[in-house]
Formats: sequence, structure tokens, C-alpha cells
Amino acid sequence: MAIINKKIRPFTATAYFNGKFINISNEDLQGKWSVIFFYPADFSFVCPTELLDLSENYSTFKTLGVEIYSVSTDTHFTHKAWHDSSFTVSKIKFPMIGDPSGNISRSFNVFVAETGLAERSTFVIDTECKIKLAEYNAIGIGRNSKELIRKIQAAQYITNHPNEVCPANWTDGSKTFKQNIDFVGKF
Repeated sequence: MAIINKKIRPFTATAYFNGKFINISNEDLQGKWSVIFFYPADFSFVCPTELLDLSENYSTFKTLGVEIYSVSTDTHFTHKAWHDSSFTVSKIKFPMIGDPSGNISRSFNVFVAETGLAERSTFVIDTECKIKLAEYNAIGIGRNSKELIRKIQAAQYITNHPNEVCPANWTDGSKTFKQNIDFVGKF
């Protein structure tokens, strides 16, 4: 099923954030750029390295007007326990959403029924709650937040410049191309 440019489905969940349990819904994403960052499980191996990487680059995401929402099928209580017991995870500055029912994971088609876990996956959501980027990684392959930042910058650029495209390896400030029939087959 094609998901790019589709609106995310409604959801409501409890998250651990800044020492508190808070309610989060799809409506909280409206009007801003967001990253929904699914990971398989708390107290695991690759996941804390990815969450630390996001946290270390969180100020750049915020500068771009992007909020990060990490999601696993653990409860918000488990997120708090992990946050309180792990030096690495204690550095997380963004909401950690609990999805113990798997409903959010199912709505993004990343729920693995055999394990009850979410696939390692990333979704970039625009200000209208439409999916602009979807990535899926094998369970043992960690993600890179700097590459995610580059892709967010490209998504934001083409949103603001709808007749332009960002070529491979584009970085913020690099040359883009106008969509023009004269360029077809010239590269």
C-alpha cells in the first residue's frame, strides 16, 4: 500500500516526557513537522544507540521545526524505568510513546504480530500530517540522525518549492533542479 502523501491515522497514546506521563494524539502533530521513530524494544541493543543519536542532534531537529516521537510497543511505565536506569536513555529529550496495544504500530503497518514488536522504521510527517518519508531497517541495522536531518531538509525544501527537485546527495544550500521537460535524460 502506498503511504507517501497519505494522512496519518488518528491515534491517542501516553508518553513519557520530561519526567511526566503525557497524552499525545495525532492532533499534536498538526501544524508542525514531526518524526515518528519506531524501534523494537526498550532495554535492547541497537535501540538505545539510535535514541542517543537522535537526542544528540535534537537541537538541529528543533531548529528545523521538527518534533521527534519515539514509539515502541513497551508501556510508558517501561519507558520511564528505562529512562531512569540507563545513562544513555536518560539523555532523551523527546516524547517516548508507549504502544502496548500495537495500535499505532499497526496504523503505520510496522507491527510484527509474531513478536508483538514494531519494526525499526522512521516516518517524516509534514505540517498537514501527511507522510513525506518512510524508511524500514532490518532489526540489526541502526539509523543515522544526520542522514534523517538531510532528508527532512530536502522534504521541507520541496514542500516550499513545489516545482523543484533535490538530486541525489543533495544538502541544504546545494543546487536543485526545476522540473522541466528539457532536462529529461540529460543527467
